[in-house]
Amino acid sequence: MKKGVLLVNLGTPDKPEVKEIRHFLKHFLADQRVVAMPKAVWLPILYGPILMVRPKKVRAAYRKIWTMAGSPLKVYMQQQVAQLQAELPDYQVFEAMSYSQPFLTDVLSEIQTAGIDDLTVVPMYPQYSTTTTTTMSIYDVVAQFYLKQSNMPTLHFVKDFYQRSGYIDLMATAIEQKLQTQTYDEIILSYHGIPKSYVTKGDPYQAQCEATTALLQARLPKQTFRTTYQSKFGPNEWLTPATSTTMQSLAQEGVRKILVLTPGFVADCLETIEEIDVENRAYFMDSQGEQFDYIHPLMLIHDLRPY
Repeated sequence: MKKGVLLVNLGTPDKPEVKEIRHFLKHFLADQRVVAMPKAVWLPILYGPILMVRPKKVRAAYRKIWTMAGSPLKVYMQQQVAQLQAELPDYQVFEAMSYSQPFLTDVLSEIQTAGIDDLTVVPMYPQYSTTTTTTMSIYDVVAQFYLKQSNMPTLHFVKDFYQRSGYIDLMATAIEQKLQTQTYDEIILSYHGIPKSYVTKGDPYQAQCEATTALLQARLPKQTFRTTYQSKFGPNEWLTPATSTTMQSLAQEGVRKILVLTPGFVADCLETIEEIDVENRAYFMDSQGEQFDYIHPLMLIHDLRPY
């Protein structure tokens, strides 16, 4: 039996330029799992002001985070695949992106050609959501692909892994290492936000984020943790408290030394490097904060073993 593991992340522009950013956003934001609005309402907005304005607006930010090897998200994904392949010599490990190259459908075709009999699909999102983290969108693409095939491997789909001990252990260990040389008033856990309406309809994402925080609190009971949500997009009401608002008010509460983690991310990207370590750092320090330390997303290789 030939076994495979497929790691899937969201995606990234091929270059930090307007054309490539627009191409990426077009794929991403046209997914109705991401923006659950009627196409007749949403597509004119997407193809109008959003794709005309936003690529130019975020180009400078992408240029700041770009590396000599390319997009951080893609570079780290390739490293994660290589590390996991070394951990699992009896498996063939593949990588795919939902909204950029290598596209998920293309990689599934490659897996089919390779004759994989047993496939574990791992969306690279510790907490499940039907929307922004696109776990459900990955499931949609996998299901649609095999609907058109005459044969398929035995499939294992990892819905989430926020509760797995390896994931919690890695973050707790990273925090403990920081605490060896520094004390903090609070530890801020910033998760990617989603529209509040999704939670109202039954999306478990918020509950899983809060459970992640609770698990870390249980591991480190002497520390004070706070959950916030980042990356709000559009006019709808999103989960609160917002990370940006929190950063501007912490010092007024007497919280002047903080350690920040982004538990919903397993690799650096625009939302972690630019939004957290630059933008939100500035919010905090400009609001009389004294110390802002940031633990970058962890390489959760040891926690991604197939069941």
